[in-house]
Amino acid sequence: MNLFPALEKKYSKEQLSAAQAQRLAQEIVFGPVVFQVARLMVKWGLFEMLGQAQDGLSLDEMVARTGRPRYVIQVLLESSLTSGTVLLSGDRFELSKTGWFLLNDTMARVNMDFNHDVNYLGLFRLEEALEQGTPEGLKVFGSWPTIYEGLSSLPEQVQKSWFGFDHFYSDGSFPEALEIVFAGKPARLLDVGGNTGRWALKCVGFDPDVCVTIMDLPQQLEMMRQQTKGLPGAERISGHPVNLLDPAVPFPEDFDAIWMSQFLDCFSEEEVTSILTRAARSMGRSSRLFIMETFWDRQQFEQAAYCLTQISLYFTALANGCSKMYYSGDMLRCVERAGLRPVKIHDGLGLGHSVVECALI
Repeated sequence: MNLFPALEKKYSKEQLSAAQAQRLAQEIVFGPVVFQVARLMVKWGLFEMLGQAQDGLSLDEMVARTGRPRYVIQVLLESSLTSGTVLLSGDRFELSKTGWFLLNDTMARVNMDFNHDVNYLGLFRLEEALEQGTPEGLKVFGSWPTIYEGLSSLPEQVQKSWFGFDHFYSDGSFPEALEIVFAGKPARLLDVGGNTGRWALKCVGFDPDVCVTIMDLPQQLEMMRQQTKGLPGAERISGHPVNLLDPAVPFPEDFDAIWMSQFLDCFSEEEVTSILTRAARSMGRSSRLFIMETFWDRQQFEQAAYCLTQISLYFTALANGCSKMYYSGDMLRCVERAGLRPVKIHDGLGLGHSVVECALI
């Protein structure tokens, strides 16, 4: 594997002493407990309370301020102390740097909500999902074959955390991505897997002449219509309902640009190759296909690679049982098998996205 420098440095040799490794092993096995404690420290305002107290707070002061039983506050504080999210000076508790990030870092909060509301119960069935190649964890919500068919029917809070997660990682990359895609001045753009139409709205706002067609499941297109109704440029956004997993479904032709944002990670390598092959058949010599993904190996910061490789298991347990956050070399192999060639890879967009710009071979 070819990794970006920060990742190569971190993952090529042992970083920990024996004592540190032993500690990390215990952090892993008690991970579910630590996660839920940290979540409640955020939700119940305990981290915020400590962060606002210049000289920290004693257990009794926190009990008095929260109105919760002493036992409840004590077990949460003691767990937080040993997990490193709070500090203790004498009898006064203070917020640690880690606690501060859990409280204030948007990425941490988005990931926390996503893992609790979407993933937590379903991950109990990860072993079954890995053995069977199907999203067995999705059964906690319904009997759909993948999460995408059931997305519009998920509980409201689960939908909120799912879309919050999806939009957080994509939205920050859109301004730079628009410059890349519209450098070729496309008049007609096909947005594959366009979800709620956020990218399509950005496109029609960026270029007053472009027309965008969103290619997605019928139920997703209905959500898109509801989300875009009455907004500026919505009259230049249309839908093309399909099931892209059907290898017999062709792509519509005569588009100058085809856009796939955080889309191909929803499919296995075989399915990715099938989708790209059908896209290639619809393209002309001047057409361009753009793939925007967060490839875990092309990250500038190691913590991003860590997050992405863990997110892969959401796809295993809940989304579809067979996809992941891709290693870029695997994606490029699918591109070439589909009869396409990478013209350029644009790295470092937003929070760590790459855009692979493709043309016909």
